[in-house]
Amino acid sequence: MSYAVLFPGQGSQFVGMGADVFAARPDLLGHRAEKILGWSLEDVCMRGPDDELTRTDRAQPALYAVAYALWEAFAAEAPGPPQAGAGHSLGEYTALAAAGIVEFETGLRLVAARGTAMQRAAAAASSGMAALLGADQDTAEQICAARRTDGGRLWVANLNAPGQVVVAGADEDIKWVTDNARDLGVRRAIPLNVAGAFHSPLMEPAAAELMMALEAATFHAGSFDVWANVSAAPLVDPVAVLAGQLVGPVRFADSVEAMAAAGADKFVHIGPGDVTAGMVRRTVREAEVLVVSELADVEQAAAALAVQ
Repeated sequence: MSYAVLFPGQGSQFVGMGADVFAARPDLLGHRAEKILGWSLEDVCMRGPDDELTRTDRAQPALYAVAYALWEAFAAEAPGPPQAGAGHSLGEYTALAAAGIVEFETGLRLVAARGTAMQRAAAAASSGMAALLGADQDTAEQICAARRTDGGRLWVANLNAPGQVVVAGADEDIKWVTDNARDLGVRRAIPLNVAGAFHSPLMEPAAAELMMALEAATFHAGSFDVWANVSAAPLVDPVAVLAGQLVGPVRFADSVEAMAAAGADKFVHIGPGDVTAGMVRRTVREAEVLVVSELADVEQAAAALAVQ
């Protein structure tokens, strides 16, 4: 048995998520978390409203904490430890906590600082992201490079799975790519409901702000390798990698392919929703994919892993 665990990023949040883990783990998600954040995770997750939970500085700590609580429940039942782990953007921090590279509280402080810094950078510049449907990496890179040559600000931000590429840039550049998608060789470009141009150079102020929090954090040796978004390889230097993640593309498909090449033949999505499961199915079609999005899923996923 060789499996990898995957954790979702921002966008997977929804009002009501984690009701079971809040009930089961008040020790982890209650006062202990509220003392760090200065606000109640349970109140925001259970009652929202949606525009409160979707704020970058709320969604990121909420997703991190709920996914980590699900990980602890899963780890207690799994037949053995994972070979590897990864997270999509924010989810990389959950993977680090799952591997013991950061303690839960340290990770929560970091994602709180990250979310606040990203929200502040997004507010300072009118920017956004768009999904390019039917585009491969080379096409997306060419589109972005051509736009920058013409004075625009547009970059590849997410390489999620074959045919799932996201670009980020200034508002006028996002409008340009959505208005001209077919002429650019893309079936369709869909603007995303996000606060800013994440994973692009427009997040440089956020990266500088986050760097201070990262340099103050303590990192440990991990119990399994965490494959970094920026390199699609096992993380070596957490401070540089996590700061660089804000301004460089998320190479999630490459990470999944590399983990599969290293021997992982089963992947377990752990956290709200199932978005990383869908990415794996498009990227490594022969892999078995399991989903743990609530506590009721733990037993079945653990049993599936036990089958050789």
